[in-house]
Amino acid sequence: MIDIDYWTKGVGFLCGIDEVGRGPLAGPVVAASVILPEWCHIEGIKDSKKLSAERREELFDKIRNNAIAVGLGIVEPILIDRINILQATYEAMRRAILSMRVFPEYIIVDGRPIPNLPVPQEGIVKGDSISISIGAASIVAKVVRDRIMEMYDLIFPQYGFARNKGYGTKEHIEALFRYGPCPIHRRSFKPVSEIS
Repeated sequence: MIDIDYWTKGVGFLCGIDEVGRGPLAGPVVAASVILPEWCHIEGIKDSKKLSAERREELFDKIRNNAIAVGLGIVEPILIDRINILQATYEAMRRAILSMRVFPEYIIVDGRPIPNLPVPQEGIVKGDSISISIGAASIVAKVVRDRIMEMYDLIFPQYGFARNKGYGTKEHIEALFRYGPCPIHRRSFKPVSEIS
């Protein structure tokens, strides 16, 4: 894990950041930021997409119990439609950082650096696979977003959000054309924009 390189250089509050939910037709984009203790090792942390839902839940609790700080940033569909998904992702990441009770010394981001952030940072391609801090953030973001979509499934059961999490599955698209979009659909995303 590359986090060791930063800890060896004396970076104490190293913050990993990742997001979930850029591609779905419905629901928010969720970012998480995690500062783990130096030399922290939690077995099994990696890209959240490569883990089962049960394993993510187990690791979520371990991360929350071991982390120095965890932050969340959530941007709802109405803002995604207004500023576009890339800018909404950056906004969610900034919100995640600002929500933490400890401010990071250095930030490592899965992908590209975050604009308009007055903290030293680095974007790391596939960071969720090679950094325990980014991997932890990936897991936290995924668990939180999945829980949000399961809650929305109780309100809008016809779309199958508990199963598809807002992604454009066959079942979801068929429901979209049958019932039309609901308040959490992203109006700027196809095929939602085709029937809005």
